[in-house]
Amino acid sequence: MASDSAITLGELTQRFGGDIAGDAGYRVNGLAPLDKAGPEQLAFLANQKYLSQVESTQAGAVLISPADLEKVASPDGRNFIVTPNPYAYFARVAQVFIDLATPPVLPGVHPTAFIHPAARVAASAVIGPHVSVEAGAVIGERARLDAGVSVGQGVTLAEDVHLYPHVTIYYGCKLGARVIVHAGAVIGADGFGFAPDFVGDGAARTGSWVKIPQVGAVVIAEDVEIGANTTIDRGAMADTIIEECVKIDNLVQIGHNCRIGAYTVIAGCAGIAGSTNIGRHCMIGGAVGIAGHVTLADYVIVTAQSGVSKSLLKPGMYTSAFPAVNHADWNKSAAIVRNLDKLRERIKTLEAAVDKPQGSPYGKPQSTPDAH
Repeated sequence: MASDSAITLGELTQRFGGDIAGDAGYRVNGLAPLDKAGPEQLAFLANQKYLSQVESTQAGAVLISPADLEKVASPDGRNFIVTPNPYAYFARVAQVFIDLATPPVLPGVHPTAFIHPAARVAASAVIGPHVSVEAGAVIGERARLDAGVSVGQGVTLAEDVHLYPHVTIYYGCKLGARVIVHAGAVIGADGFGFAPDFVGDGAARTGSWVKIPQVGAVVIAEDVEIGANTTIDRGAMADTIIEECVKIDNLVQIGHNCRIGAYTVIAGCAGIAGSTNIGRHCMIGGAVGIAGHVTLADYVIVTAQSGVSKSLLKPGMYTSAFPAVNHADWNKSAAIVRNLDKLRERIKTLEAAVDKPQGSPYGKPQSTPDAH
């Protein structure tokens, strides 16, 4: 990283807090792991199993917790930023270095973009090539729409929204301040709503599926980030709601009329069916499937590949996935699972035989007095 992107430790603590043990004027120009960092780089310790690397690192400074700093054998003459959460501090500092190293993007509208005369675009916005902004849309201050973005009628994008290439925002949706949507995501497509209208059975069955109009929208609060190729469906009548600071990975499906509570994170390939209400500060693992019309309480954690078919109304960790095992072992387990009903009946028969001694049709005999 270029030297003009360097920053002093003192400037970092003025911006993000923390205490300096060492030289506040020391300059760093990037981040690196403890075992690879050089004198111009800042490293961090977030896992105690790497504590030994703090002793040998060549990093110019290390982000470290107060408790871990006390365990460093030779801290004198070295530089540390002491903070309760080095990992979160690292994430904030990383954003600073990216901003310093990234050339500024000039506001304006690319000549190949289409802006409807009835749309409103802030002068500070950046509108890339082949972007389409339809009538009634409002594009806020410093919003950035990369190549091929499509913004439908009546969409509202608040300040500092960033839509990466080929994002599609359907009509009437609202995105709050600092929302980030990665490439290929679709916000506001029709929810999966069809009413069955069939008569008869088998080959005589006639009729069809009748589409239910999806007239709600998607409303996304501030500081939400949405991964590439994720889809969030609009509501049937009410809106689909994504509350503040939700973080959604790539290839996630969120059905119509869902509500995702603030600060919840959802990992890749999760699928959430319609009208599901997920609480605040939840963690949904990769490839989790959640049925429609269920509720998850605040602080629920669902581990990867689990299936949720009913409401989880108490905080805690839930798992229903079968962990990976050796193939031959799985085949044995699967054979047992297939025969559980037969095993259950055999156990019931054996229990009945134990409770009814041989030769007594009436169960256990009563005790008789001692003849002696």
